[in-house]
Amino acid sequence: MKAMLRFDTFDAAYLHGLRWIYESPQFRVAPRGFASRENLGFCFELTDPLARVSCAPERKTNIIFNFAEALWYLSGQADLEQISYYAPSIRKYSMDGRTLTGTAYGAKLFRFGGAAINQWNRAVDLLKEDPNTKRAVLQIFDAHELLIQDNIDVSCTLGLQFFVREGRLYAAAYMRANDAFRGVVSDIFSFTFLQEMMARQLGLKVGSYFHYVGSFHIYEPDIAAVERLLSAAPPAADASRERPAMPEGDNWESVRSVLYFEQELRHGRHQFTRDSLAQTGLPSYWQQVLALFEVYRQIRQEGHLDAGFLDCLLPFYQRLVLNRWGSLLSSKGEKS
Repeated sequence: MKAMLRFDTFDAAYLHGLRWIYESPQFRVAPRGFASRENLGFCFELTDPLARVSCAPERKTNIIFNFAEALWYLSGQADLEQISYYAPSIRKYSMDGRTLTGTAYGAKLFRFGGAAINQWNRAVDLLKEDPNTKRAVLQIFDAHELLIQDNIDVSCTLGLQFFVREGRLYAAAYMRANDAFRGVVSDIFSFTFLQEMMARQLGLKVGSYFHYVGSFHIYEPDIAAVERLLSAAPPAADASRERPAMPEGDNWESVRSVLYFEQELRHGRHQFTRDSLAQTGLPSYWQQVLALFEVYRQIRQEGHLDAGFLDCLLPFYQRLVLNRWGSLLSSKGEKS
């Protein structure tokens, strides 16, 4: 029996998956007219789910969008306004110009179906009542999505599952389809972020993450970018291990505070300095997330990056920000 692929970092899994499809595509298909190279049945284990970020310089990972999307899920909302601020192109997937149906996983995790089931809380209860349970499943894909004529936003993810085993929280994601170049980067960030969030809430260590995909594919317009990425030197093996870990304990109060400040920043009603970040009273981990949102406020609303403010970011985040937006750097002094 062939053993499941195991990787210590997302970067290693990411580059392996891309090379597999690029060099040995099983099929060339064009669902709904979108030409792509496809392999069926991809799965792997990520032994360190906190090493969830691609640090490959050529990939220019958008770490700010990664946090924005994961927190959008935790907000339980389906509104287009919040997430489209960080990814304007996502608007094309909204059928009414106001909400997202398939992509808004948070609405399904916290208010699923007509009964508005809070699947997150139910999973927490199940795992507390019976740590050996196999029933801590959070459904995302809804069969009704396929009944909507010309629906352009059908959930790519079927569901998530959590397991408590030997004092650790393990997680698995099951996907009907996954874009191996773009989508997988944000999906695995978000799903492992949710895993870490639940592990902290339950007082457990973080176990492995398992990723299962039906159709793993690369769209033809991305092939040139994939070629550049695969031909470049791989990132250092320990590059993603410098990332900070979420604080121990229940982080929901911090998440609610971060979501409040994110909205204030997005609407131009607030700005952060190094001193005012500290004054939030949030743990340093969450202060760093707010600092990233302040960086994006500068990008969107001022058109430049304040070099003085960037100094308050951890080196791990600094490198990711500068790799993607370094051309916007200014020497404007940051006020305290």
